[in-house]
Amino acid sequence: MANAFFSDLLSTISERGRVLLGRASPANDKQDASELLELCEALLSGRGEASGTAMAREVLDRYHHLDTAGRLSFFQTLARDFGPDHAKLAQAIESWRAKANGDDASDLHFASEPRRQELIRRLNRAPGGTGELVSIRSDLLSLMKGNKDLAALDRDVVHLLSSWFNRGFLVLRRIDWSSPANILEKIIRYEAVHEIRDWDDLRRRIDPIDRRCYAFFHPALADEPLIFVEVALTEAIPGAIAPLLAEEREPVPVEKARTAVFYSISNTQRGLGGISFGSFLIKQVVEELRRELPKLDNFVTLSPVPGFMQWVKQADDVPLTDEDRQLLESLGKPDWPENAELATQLRAVLEPLAAYYFLKARTPKGRLIDSVARFHLGNGARLERINWLGDLSPKGLRESAGVMVNYLYRLDDIEKNHEAYANNGDVIASSAVKKLLKGEGRRLLDMRLS
Repeated sequence: MANAFFSDLLSTISERGRVLLGRASPANDKQDASELLELCEALLSGRGEASGTAMAREVLDRYHHLDTAGRLSFFQTLARDFGPDHAKLAQAIESWRAKANGDDASDLHFASEPRRQELIRRLNRAPGGTGELVSIRSDLLSLMKGNKDLAALDRDVVHLLSSWFNRGFLVLRRIDWSSPANILEKIIRYEAVHEIRDWDDLRRRIDPIDRRCYAFFHPALADEPLIFVEVALTEAIPGAIAPLLAEEREPVPVEKARTAVFYSISNTQRGLGGISFGSFLIKQVVEELRRELPKLDNFVTLSPVPGFMQWVKQADDVPLTDEDRQLLESLGKPDWPENAELATQLRAVLEPLAAYYFLKARTPKGRLIDSVARFHLGNGARLERINWLGDLSPKGLRESAGVMVNYLYRLDDIEKNHEAYANNGDVIASSAVKKLLKGEGRRLLDMRLS
């Protein structure tokens, strides 16, 4: 109610400001970037609260009427011409050089701030401004490809969004069948790992006694989940996704549950890309589950490996023989998992290869190739198990030949594992995964995975 009252108050101030400015309604025709930039300059130079709120709303409204070329021109001008005030910055530098002290350092800090940061702050004052800026950042990300001159603008936007969306402002809410329909609809729409087919499918994921779903919300986007996680309560660590999502499965009595499985984590706002919520979400959900179900022993994921087959096909350092490559061509057959002999042969190649992918393969910059692995290992998880044919969906077979993995969150080891990965790039893995890398018990690859 407080948020609604504040939002209504801002809208009232904005509409009164429009009257003061002689702009009773937003423009509906196609906009020109130069006119919008003039309005931005006016917004930066103004001081009135009502007129400033109205002008910010007008900038946002007019932005939406720009075509792609107009938006690119708008962003490029913000990056080029809305940087620091050079005169103020030069004066602050001279003052610092003449007599370096705390006040001069502070003056230098504020003088070096780009004007576009203050513009973004003022735009955020408009009714609905925060959500609009998140949407605009999504447009910016799309246009950054091939336009490196927009990087400085993006850094400034991320700097401010990181402050506005820091953990202190986020609210954890459980999503269940009694949640508002508009939020449930967004869970269906935003699910990015395992498609939710319809409302019945959604209900099977959030309503049974052995299912949970949690999401982070922000006060400025009250009905927009920022990120959500789906959880299955099980007796043991699972190796495949199909039994967890089966329509006719038997729910696990909560008193028998010993494992919480995070089987899907979805970010919902592209405009907040690069601003991490996932680590906070998992850790807080673990605490919620421990309070509710103190008998839970294991907190694990059942995760996809979305980049595995692309790496196998394209990377120069994939340790495969000609015979192996010929065998892998059979992955193009849609029914290969049903051929037991062929599946066994492929497993002998792909399981050690998956271990190599996680433990040895790196990008040219030295990073792990797999984004899901970077996320969980960076949060302090351990690579626990590689699951053969864990995902038999068309997407799973196409992206990872059906391979899935478990990352284990052992609470006593999270910080130690995080430090090892963050400081040295060490992938903490179980002995079972390390044995796969060595090829113990399986056909050795001709090129040793050392």
